[in-house]
Amino acid sequence: MIGSNLRANQPWQRLLALGLMFVLSLSLSSCNPNQFVRADADVPRIVSSVLSEPRTFNAVLSQESPNIFGYTYEGLTDSDGITGDVIPGLAESWDISEDGQTIVFTLREGLRWSDGEPLTADDVLFTFNDLIFNPDIPTSTRDVLRIGQEGLLPTVSKVDDRRIQFDLPEPFAPFLRTTGTSILPEHVLRSTIEETDSSGNLRFLSTWGTDTNPQDLVVNGPYTLQQYIPGERLIFERNPYYWKQDEEGNPQPYIRQVVWQIVESTDNSIVQFRSGGLDLISVTPDSFTLLKREEDRGDFTIYEGGPALGTNFLAFNLNRGSRNGEPLVNPVRSRWFNMLEFRQAVAYALDRDRMIINIFQGLGEAQTSPISVQSPYFASPEEGVPSYSRDLDRARELLLSAGFEYNDAGELFDDEGNRVRFTLITNAGNNIRESLGAQVAQDLGDIGMRVDFQPIAFNSLVERLSDSLDWECHLLGLTGGLEPNNGFNVWSVDGSLHAFNQNIPSGPSAIEGWEVEPWEQRISDLYVEAAQVVDEDERRALYLETQQLTQEYLPFIYLINPLSLSAVRNRIEGVQYSALGGALHNIHELELSDS
Repeated sequence: MIGSNLRANQPWQRLLALGLMFVLSLSLSSCNPNQFVRADADVPRIVSSVLSEPRTFNAVLSQESPNIFGYTYEGLTDSDGITGDVIPGLAESWDISEDGQTIVFTLREGLRWSDGEPLTADDVLFTFNDLIFNPDIPTSTRDVLRIGQEGLLPTVSKVDDRRIQFDLPEPFAPFLRTTGTSILPEHVLRSTIEETDSSGNLRFLSTWGTDTNPQDLVVNGPYTLQQYIPGERLIFERNPYYWKQDEEGNPQPYIRQVVWQIVESTDNSIVQFRSGGLDLISVTPDSFTLLKREEDRGDFTIYEGGPALGTNFLAFNLNRGSRNGEPLVNPVRSRWFNMLEFRQAVAYALDRDRMIINIFQGLGEAQTSPISVQSPYFASPEEGVPSYSRDLDRARELLLSAGFEYNDAGELFDDEGNRVRFTLITNAGNNIRESLGAQVAQDLGDIGMRVDFQPIAFNSLVERLSDSLDWECHLLGLTGGLEPNNGFNVWSVDGSLHAFNQNIPSGPSAIEGWEVEPWEQRISDLYVEAAQVVDEDERRALYLETQQLTQEYLPFIYLINPLSLSAVRNRIEGVQYSALGGALHNIHELELSDS
């Protein structure tokens, strides 16, 4: 997770990260970027922008994009931005036992934190055993590391200062991809898990929020966070202790600074890119034709990486639970949303062809799966995955069969005389999302539904989806990748991003009367089983069934998969663009020309 995208997984194609479908756009803020860049023209830097504020500087607690961690942290492993292959990160190598259940990582020699302190096996143990595996710390990373039906976690132990051993309770095919999670510094954070605040919560839970002085953050990635001015910008400075060097022994990255301007409108980002104040921008379909005409004049190149990795979807709140005796969703609307015929009717009513032509300018195709097209586990409609071309007659037929009725004006009512009307929310400032929402409201009006479309600030939207759970229908997206299990926290019934039917089992916000549908549990179980299987053909068969179920029961109603497009100034040399890694996946080896 577009204006912004929620994160479905972690290690995460270091973005991307995550991401992602997240529009890494470049734009205006209250501080004019042109003036800002000219004032510091002697500093080699790349200037881009993001659509919303970061929500935390704590990598373990983060669930959303944009986030700073693709620049500031690395894990034991990484992902190749072109092929998606697992490659060494902080670990220079690893050895796997014949049964696949013991993996020993060897850290690179001489690793250091940004404060100059050594990075050792103790930091890795601390990150996994004391943070990620700590039940008192809510983190989505723990979800994707759970193994087997019992959801067991690996045992992590220290061999010596450079070697760490992971013992798995059973074979776990996605394991290496899960070890790209950010490693955090024990010498700075140890005290935060040994002390509590006045409410009895671990001090770690309030550590490294966005109110933290950036100078207090200790990192291991290519950049440190030098400055954060809320509502304006973030400045990343080259980490002098970063481990990568070129073949001649020169320290990397070469580019001294990366600047994110914060903006809440893609229109403003396009204006600033065209004026020359920004160095790269995610090209949205509505801006493609204009920018393509200006490539030579603007001295930039538009790169195309094939289908984007993430998803765009419509989701209804299927949660039947209550909090403090009050239903989370109005019972009348909840009954509609939980009718399969209702969701299928909505899927048939959506005019995806018109979305492709009018909103995506032909630069996309109908999306039919939660798994990215580039993944070897993606399955198409030709393999038995249901798809939904527009069919208003079929939509009305499904609604009538479920007891809904039409009046003489063509308005839809349920069998108790309630007008079918609900609120659809999305993140404000993303033109594509806002256009999609407006068309969804029109399309569903064609089958008699009244949709109140309300774009809201992204951080407010995240709060409603993850905390208050006060929503009826939303239009959003999730980041994607090659490994489906990185989305386990979405599809596990207990996952922290199981947004369409989120459970909070304990604490003051606990939900009473939460229910799980058989198909929902089956998808969850299949994800567990697929992670246990090493044979690739067997894994693919299991993920095929998950895609068939998600498309039949429609917890997410998928919309359009756009092309991955970015415009990058030609002064940035060494760009190797892909949908997997974007324009900056190899930022450590990018250089700026003198022109």
